[in-house]
Amino acid sequence: MNIAIAGGTGFVGRELINFYTNLGHQVYVLTRSPQKYTSSEQIKYVGWLYEGANPEKKLPLLDAIVNLAGESLNSGRWTEKRKQRILESRIQSTNSVISLMENIPDKPKVLINASAIGFYGTSESATFTEETTIPGDDFLAHVVNEWEKTARQASDLGVRVTLIRFGVILGDQGALPKMILPFQLFVGGKLGKGNQWISWIHIQDVVGIIHFAIENENISGPINATAPHPKRNHEFSKILSDILKRPYWIPAPSFALRLALGEMSELVLKGQYVLPKKAQKFGYVFQYDDLQTALSDIIE
Repeated sequence: MNIAIAGGTGFVGRELINFYTNLGHQVYVLTRSPQKYTSSEQIKYVGWLYEGANPEKKLPLLDAIVNLAGESLNSGRWTEKRKQRILESRIQSTNSVISLMENIPDKPKVLINASAIGFYGTSESATFTEETTIPGDDFLAHVVNEWEKTARQASDLGVRVTLIRFGVILGDQGALPKMILPFQLFVGGKLGKGNQWISWIHIQDVVGIIHFAIENENISGPINATAPHPKRNHEFSKILSDILKRPYWIPAPSFALRLALGEMSELVLKGQYVLPKKAQKFGYVFQYDDLQTALSDIIE
């Protein structure tokens, strides 16, 4: 297969590139800075999202496009200016992917567009699946809803659109190293009251679900990329402390996190119980459906 990945130089993108090149497929990475990278026989870096870039002229007939592009949520306080950038980066990159598809004569069979379980809003008691169609009412839900609306426009081109709603991705990058650090410093514990749900997923299952969605022509619309057994924050933290063999004893008070992080504290103080109903319905088998096994694989 020929697969184009927008945002392919990030955490998920790099894992996806390794997966497909190991299978012998060709990967085309759409990036603002192609000069920073060295192309190989299987991986080509293609200029994108800057004046004069014409990626459509450098791409072969594509089987799929995976759009992972967008500014990170956790690289700084959510000022009003930064919140606008978070939203606009996702809309701009997705519109650019759609424009790219408009400019090539043979459309890819599928667009896999990144999304997030932030669509559902937060709750300590509700259960969310892909059948939940009404978005939440907070900032992240607004961002995800607008992002998905933009991606769905690709269906007007005859392209199947699948929206991968990522949970908390566990791997050697992303959120997990930040979760581990307090325990390594012997100050680990629950965050806030600890009752908030963490709908987690191992990075290998993220890649697995993306591949599953590309290959299964019957999958379209949203699909939750979360493991089948979410954990509350205090349970997650205790399992993490046991694996790291570090004490679990100093909780981080909610007021302190809000003071330090501002509105961004929602990422750690609020959560949602999200189940991968569609993935399981279509027969996806999780490599890691148990949190202790998943964390042990990454840490040990």
